[in-house]
Amino acid sequence: MVEDRVAIDSEPLKYYRRLRPSVSQQFQAVDTLFAHQVGDDYLVVPIRDDNRLFRAKLGLSETSAGPRPTKFRLKQGSSEEPRQPDEFVEIARRADRIRISEQTSAGKRTELLEMLAGYQLDDKAKAVRTCRYCASEGRYSPVTTETAVKDDRDWICRDCARKELERQLSYSGGVTGAAKERLEDLMMEVQDLQRIVNLLKGQLDPDLTKFDTISATTDEVDLAPVDSLDLHEDLQGLLEDRFDTLLPVQSLAVENGLLEGRDQLVVSATATGKTLVGELAGIDRALKGKGKLLFLVPLVALANQKHEDFEDEYGHLVDVSIRVGASRIADSGNRFDPNADVIVGTYEGIDHALRTGKDMGDIGTVVIDEVHTLKEADRGHRLDGLISRLKYATENRAVEKSGYDGAQWVYLSATVGNPEHLGKALEATVIEFEERPVPIERHVTFADGQEKVRVANKLVKREFDTKSSKGYRGQTIIFTNSRRRCHEIARKLEYDAAPYHAGLDYKRRKTVERKFGDQELAAVVTTAALAAGVDFPASQVVFDTLAMGIEWLSVQEFHQMLGRAGRPDYHDEGKVYVLVEPDTTYHNSMEGTEDEIAFKLLKGEMEPVTTPYDEGAAIEETLANVTVGGRDAKRLNDRMLGDVPTKHAIGKLLEYDFIDGFEPTPLGRVVTEHFLDPDEAFALLDGIRKDATPFDLIADIELRDQEL
Repeated sequence: MVEDRVAIDSEPLKYYRRLRPSVSQQFQAVDTLFAHQVGDDYLVVPIRDDNRLFRAKLGLSETSAGPRPTKFRLKQGSSEEPRQPDEFVEIARRADRIRISEQTSAGKRTELLEMLAGYQLDDKAKAVRTCRYCASEGRYSPVTTETAVKDDRDWICRDCARKELERQLSYSGGVTGAAKERLEDLMMEVQDLQRIVNLLKGQLDPDLTKFDTISATTDEVDLAPVDSLDLHEDLQGLLEDRFDTLLPVQSLAVENGLLEGRDQLVVSATATGKTLVGELAGIDRALKGKGKLLFLVPLVALANQKHEDFEDEYGHLVDVSIRVGASRIADSGNRFDPNADVIVGTYEGIDHALRTGKDMGDIGTVVIDEVHTLKEADRGHRLDGLISRLKYATENRAVEKSGYDGAQWVYLSATVGNPEHLGKALEATVIEFEERPVPIERHVTFADGQEKVRVANKLVKREFDTKSSKGYRGQTIIFTNSRRRCHEIARKLEYDAAPYHAGLDYKRRKTVERKFGDQELAAVVTTAALAAGVDFPASQVVFDTLAMGIEWLSVQEFHQMLGRAGRPDYHDEGKVYVLVEPDTTYHNSMEGTEDEIAFKLLKGEMEPVTTPYDEGAAIEETLANVTVGGRDAKRLNDRMLGDVPTKHAIGKLLEYDFIDGFEPTPLGRVVTEHFLDPDEAFALLDGIRKDATPFDLIADIELRDQEL
């Protein structure tokens, strides 16, 4: 028979002092008399109406008639009040039932039952499973395997399990909020405290680490036959040699006017084929003489890879160039050719060309990859400004030059929280395709900084030792928050692994990309460089930290990165492991701790893509717009997504001597061409006036940034 837990409230011993000469006279009825071994004696507790009447110590001694009570002391705190042993017998007679804890040793249980038998009370007695923590405190708390939590080889009640877990969490640095709730829920689900404690030590228990599964989904889309497309004959032939039909997201884009020049915002998961949407429009228009293709990405690593991809796939049809800054690409030997049919560039590379007045010629298509960068605090305003300035340049050219009708715009992203709103702001048709090609299992486990490497090593080995049904080994991308950490982790992994970040030269990055593609590497360890889309067909993503630099990941960034796990042509499923260090931050400016952030990211909805502007960002973009548009600067500001206080920004530009009327001053031109915010510009000026060395100038700017 299952007995419900009894909650017991203590009463002051002074109340019972009035009961002398006999405790039993006061208590005419007792529901339960509970006994639990404490050393060589017993802790006994009479209970009535779910309330503990008192606690007492009972001692037995062997007599010729068998074990008999020889010591009976009422307890309160550390004090004890001696009472007549016979009083215990009277209380036992009045009890409806007598319960002995299973934690009481077999020998002491036998002794107690023999004593009760001597008074014909043994028929009331039964040994029951109770919470050992409660029993030690004199609380009667019967438990069952359905309701209790296992603690080593014993069972405890749920309240005590929560308290014990909290004690263990304090040893791990403290886990709070959603992470603590998650661990408590897991403990109640598996009914095993030790498994949760092991989880805190970085042990991989799939039943406990698994947070959820993002299911594979397939939307019903009529696939467009490639031979039905009205493309330039060279591009048409190339595609027909490769595919019979377009993928779903590509088919949707074509159906909604892609090849008729309609601007589009394409939102679809990683590996669903959205990049080809931009290529179809851009290469086709370039071959038909409608202007060159600009394919813009946020990072140099992505530009390098995309440049190589275009050379490999379309180099026999079009001239391809690359623009990532003011000078040629390191190690490539290729100078920027503004007359090329295809220009792959970073946002800043193309913006620099605009700010310095370079003639970009006829632009037929602009593809903005990773357009959700618009919401980033540091870089979003620059992409916002670039889009406005580039639209201004192409529209002006269309007015000035007959036969040129401007540019088609295609925006690409895997992670946009408000596609309809963003599409309206960008004046683009939204193509949203929610298919997930393969399911993704998401896992969370806990470990400190050094333990994380051990956990990552185990995950990498396990994944690389597994082959998919398509014959590919599992490979891992490990995201961390610094270049130094990339090298540290890669060095400590047992299987072949390599660091990959923007600090590596072009040749080394290409070597890593090739070796990963050839399955010669079990893992790459990277910073944010891979998150935005460098093409590594990984089956598993491991988050060594949830920070990039000194900031926590946003929900968009997190989803973008975990979306790298699992490719339909390679893998049956993707796996994501989030390694959480409790009570940890990576910079004193960070709000929240890693355990708090983990569950916000896992549960979080993607935020709307809006571009934030502080005073420095507003001044920088307004100066760039004056440089490009002169008196039209306000019009450029007004068409940007973010809310730019133009009047205030113009006033500051005049105050700082960055503009003279609607022209940049020589100082203003230097500031805008080098993408300096006002504080950086003034720090440099101050250092130059003080004859500071270049090293001191850079150090001052770096220190200033860290203090903000």
